[in-house]
Amino acid sequence: MRIEQDIKLGFKDVMIRPKRSTLKSRSQVNLERDFTFLNSKINWKGIPIMAANMDTVGTFETALALANKKLFTAIHKHYSISEWISFFTEAPNGIEDYVAVSTGTSKNEAEKLAVIFKEIPQLKFICIDVANGYSEHFVDFVKRTRNEYPDKVIIAGNVVTGEMVEELLLAGADIIKVGIGPGSVCTTRVKTGVGYPQLSAIIECADAAHGLGGQIISDGGCATPGDIAKAFGAGADFVMLGGMLAGHDESGGEIIEQGGKTFKKFYGMSSTTAMEKYAGGVAEYRASEGKTVTVPYRGPIENTLQDILGGLRSACTYVGAQRLKELTKRTTFIRVAEQENQVYTN
Repeated sequence: MRIEQDIKLGFKDVMIRPKRSTLKSRSQVNLERDFTFLNSKINWKGIPIMAANMDTVGTFETALALANKKLFTAIHKHYSISEWISFFTEAPNGIEDYVAVSTGTSKNEAEKLAVIFKEIPQLKFICIDVANGYSEHFVDFVKRTRNEYPDKVIIAGNVVTGEMVEELLLAGADIIKVGIGPGSVCTTRVKTGVGYPQLSAIIECADAAHGLGGQIISDGGCATPGDIAKAFGAGADFVMLGGMLAGHDESGGEIIEQGGKTFKKFYGMSSTTAMEKYAGGVAEYRASEGKTVTVPYRGPIENTLQDILGGLRSACTYVGAQRLKELTKRTTFIRVAEQENQVYTN
């Protein structure tokens, strides 16, 4: 046993210090990034915000709405092959640049992935998603997937430390998903005692990834547009959102009427709800590590996207970053004990 004494920080622990700016308007800010990925060598251009691969967020409908603004969706792994084929038959040209096929590491999932790519060869992105990215089995699966799909972009996670980021990039991944426990419907930290404050995880993992020419995704912990700005300021190349994109027309989730108000169900993919839906229940050797909640129905996702992108542009103007790429170079974090005046909470 050992104790690390270095302070580790989450989004609530800091704010971004403003800097002198020559920008006259938020409209001058360019949020698009241009990446060439480490192992696949594929070039991508767009706004690097992602919908999480949860069945109450990462739906085909969400993907269509986000792709219209050049945002990305990691599609949840529970769509059938026929549903994938139907989606691509009907979807507009270029959607393959803004969606990833998600998979776990089981034999059945690998076989399903192979069929999807055979039927829809223009797909470019694979999201290999497990709760614990520290296992040798996971690293081996990433290596096998890279050998089988040398020209596809591989997203792999989740991890929170630099040495594991490096190992996964060297195993063949292009983009590493960073975050253990910060999600709004994740209970891993409560059930296991394991985790890492998200802001520090981003800073440390981005440093490791960029040293090798890879990228990272900050996955989890963002509750406001300001948190997204902090994630980019800390060095994240992409930011993945779950709860912030839940509850919309395009999101999955059952509609619930309570007290004359409309809600939608939202749950973690390691929750009892998800495991009963897809795995026949919680296996006797494990515990549920996710919540099931109801979130207010929020209408079209378009309004939320405008709020997120507007907030991010505004953050850039406060530090004089004309391009999103410049935000991390112009970010100085200050430690704080409070974030906002909460006299009025509505």
